[in-house]
Amino acid sequence: MDSEAIPIEAPFAASFPLPFRVLVLAGAGILCWATNLHGLHFLGVDAASALEFRSHDAYGYGHPPGLRHSLTNPTPPDSLALARAVYRWCISYAFVVFAGWAFFRVATRGELALVDVYKWIPAVTMLVVIMLAVSPFNIVEKRVRDMFLLAVRRCLFSSTNIPVYFCDVVLADIFTSFAKVIGDVWLSFCMIMPGGSLLVFPEQSGWTRLMVPCLLSVPYGVRFRQCIIDYMQSTTTDKKQLYNALKYATSFPVIFLSAAQREIVSEAGTAGAEIEEHPLFRLWLLSVAINSLYSFWWDVANDWGLEIFTPKHDSPRQSLKSLPLPTLQARRSSLEGSPSLHTRHQSLPNGSSDSRLSPSLTPTSYSQSPYPWGLRPILLFPLPAYPMAIFTNLVLRLTWSLKLSAHLHAQVSGALLFFWLELAELLRRWVWVFFRVEWECVRREMEREKEERVPMQMRGGGDNNEEGDGYEDGVGLALETNGVDRSVYDDSRGKVIFDDGLP
Repeated sequence: MDSEAIPIEAPFAASFPLPFRVLVLAGAGILCWATNLHGLHFLGVDAASALEFRSHDAYGYGHPPGLRHSLTNPTPPDSLALARAVYRWCISYAFVVFAGWAFFRVATRGELALVDVYKWIPAVTMLVVIMLAVSPFNIVEKRVRDMFLLAVRRCLFSSTNIPVYFCDVVLADIFTSFAKVIGDVWLSFCMIMPGGSLLVFPEQSGWTRLMVPCLLSVPYGVRFRQCIIDYMQSTTTDKKQLYNALKYATSFPVIFLSAAQREIVSEAGTAGAEIEEHPLFRLWLLSVAINSLYSFWWDVANDWGLEIFTPKHDSPRQSLKSLPLPTLQARRSSLEGSPSLHTRHQSLPNGSSDSRLSPSLTPTSYSQSPYPWGLRPILLFPLPAYPMAIFTNLVLRLTWSLKLSAHLHAQVSGALLFFWLELAELLRRWVWVFFRVEWECVRREMEREKEERVPMQMRGGGDNNEEGDGYEDGVGLALETNGVDRSVYDDSRGKVIFDDGLP
């Protein structure tokens, strides 16, 4: 190859060509998923239940379908066993990739002239990885591979009459972080084919110039389809899934306007004009800003359930000051071996107590315990993790939208920079999975409590009183709370005896 045609970062491309970068990023994704499962188990969240693995796992990684467990009480044979299996898969994968890369480095000896001579080595390595991933033989954690392939098939080809599993939602969201990697698979194929080079970015002309933007769009199209399926199957008039679908739709202008930037660069180079002055370039910048900010808002407010963008209302936290009756109050209780949840408990006025109360119940004050601004009442992770995650998500969201732009990385000279940006996006998605699964656990627990809520009845005969009993005369009291209004009922008469008047 002519030395004048070698890009600036040719040494990096020669020592770490694009096909191996794609394989390393895929392996990093497997490792991130394993640590997600392991970390959630360590933090006391049963990821297997939250991700609904048991309901459609043909191999039964733990308990049979239909057996439900607490979402916040981990069962080691499920989450931890699955995490260990994914670790083993990751180790096997890393061994194959490292062996191929080491062989390539030894064969080329760092000489640029030999890079394209031995480009068959990364090609064979990628082929071996694909064969191991789809192998029907019971090798390399077949159960985990089958679960993954089945999930991919559901994401791509599931019927619109079948509800979308939460694990499929998470998987499709993870693949949106691999959009650039998916596009690089096509570029790697072009490089290792006859006539291609690992040192020069493959020229895209004709119909091939649409391949990269179309491949970048696939993960977002999958999530868009899942949102539409959820909306069509919903029995309510809630349009949340439509707004979620709109979020993924905002990615398409970023991708395809970016593809058009190559023509702008060519025209500007010929005419000597400034690219920033082109109307299409400004439209692309606008689409990047909309996609980044909209996605950030959705991550924090909906995927994580945080209240940083929710107007603060003092009314839901008002205490029943004038109520001369015992109050029900949300307070944080630490269950043995499980994360803390806000649960309802009764308190006796004037600091009195009753020996018939459950040992886990202690008298508390009238007012409800406040929680930090911008978060939510139920937090399963350490408090400092939330603001750090919000800030990291914002910064990396902005850079990731730029990285979806093909015209910015359509050259080998920026290979090292974009490789680190891709790793940073995997880190962002890794953090996102923790808080997404946590919020799903909290949301389901709140829905379960709402469905199973029953009036607390106060009965005589202290020995038979259940948790929450502490009053005589057979008067039953219940506090209905849905975050908007609160009422106290006399269950013995079915009559409202107190309403705090909230709208």
